Amino acid sequence: MKLTIKDTKGKSQGELEVKFSLVEDGKGTQAVHDVVVAYQASQRMGTACTKTVGEVAGTNKKPWRQKGTGRARAGSFRSPLWRGGGVVFGPKPRDFSKKVSRTTRQLALRKALSERLRAGDVVLVNEFNLSSPKTKEFAGVLSALELKGTALVVSPADKNLSLASRNVPNVVLTTSDALNTYDILRSDKLVFTKSAFEQVEARLNKE
Repeated sequence: MKLTIKDTKGKSQGELEVKFSLVEDGKGTQAVHDVVVAYQASQRMGTACTKTVGEVAGTNKKPWRQKGTGRARAGSFRSPLWRGGGVVFGPKPRDFSKKVSRTTRQLALRKALSERLRAGDVVLVNEFNLSSPKTKEFAGVLSALELKGTALVVSPADKNLSLASRNVPNVVLTTSDALNTYDILRSDKLVFTKSAFEQVEARLNKE
């Protein structure tokens, strides 16, 4: 498979041959599911916490005597039945992260990128080379590339690009090292610089 390389004005600058083998249809779907679930689970804070009967403030004194008052029996002000009492089986701080093997992560990344390539959702740019960190200039590049909807821009670290893109809605900036399966799937279009795409290929070709 070959990809057309464009400049920041949307003009063709040649082609680039994809140097990693695309995943066949029907293979790797479960790996993608496992990796996305693990990624979303790792984003959870896991800090929800409630107090049990033994942790809430209150005395151990019996509210009233057992018999003779006409009221229901009560043994503690901290009862879960009472306002301000303990919580039964409430959430406690926990780690939601799931372990996924490196082989599975590699297969999922390859599968996700393969599907986006087949769908024609990958745009290759020679390089951005913004002269200033102005949003207007970056928005002009997006317009020249005819990008609509959400977009993921994968590029080497660039201060001007980072500052110019942060106020553009529906655009997320990342690097080739930080690129993951979830990022590839969530955006309508993937915009790679030539060097970033080659670095991703190197990641996928590692055994």
